[in-house]
Amino acid sequence: MTKKIRIHLADDHQVLIDGLTNLLQTVPDFEVVGNSLNGTTTYDDVLQNNADILVLDISMPEKDGIKVLQEFHRNNSPCKVIILSSYDDLKIIKEVMKFGAKGYLTKKCAGENIIEAIETVYQGQEYFSNSVREQIFNIFTRNNPKLNKNIYIENPILTPREIEIVALISLEYSSKEISEQLFISINTVETHRKNIMRKLQTKNTIGLVKYALKNNLINP
Repeated sequence: MTKKIRIHLADDHQVLIDGLTNLLQTVPDFEVVGNSLNGTTTYDDVLQNNADILVLDISMPEKDGIKVLQEFHRNNSPCKVIILSSYDDLKIIKEVMKFGAKGYLTKKCAGENIIEAIETVYQGQEYFSNSVREQIFNIFTRNNPKLNKNIYIENPILTPREIEIVALISLEYSSKEISEQLFISINTVETHRKNIMRKLQTKNTIGLVKYALKNNLINP
């Protein structure tokens, strides 16, 4: 029997929780194991329910979502957190990525993307809604004039995040600089680097640079 993905929902609007619960229960591999209406109880609720994924709102009463996320980060919780927020402000996105959020969705696209987001994050990857990715990529390319803003790779074997990391490695960014640029931890950068080298079957940076040049990830 396939293990179900255990999901906990944290939002101060019961209507949204009910709507998401109804949607997620249509997926055979998903199990909604609980919900929280305020930030103060969220960590203990998730721990008690042994959830794999927490879908967390930023605007929570008593303790906001960022403080809740910090609590998970501080305790090295194995539960992966997806932020579901009304905001797509880059400052907030940067803050939650800093504290280990694995995904970020805006509420206006939640119905379309939440299932894909949960599946992607559960598998160990990151997930950003289109509007959030656009914000990150705009600042990403604005700070790096040599990056190609019109990247298109047919049938890519790398994820969008891995492609971004290859581009930065090719521009001689260190893991620390990449983590600061993409708002992720150095450990996450190193994990991505290992996965990239495995997928591209290369043992050094030269192979990554060749891939970047071949696929026009960077401008000469």
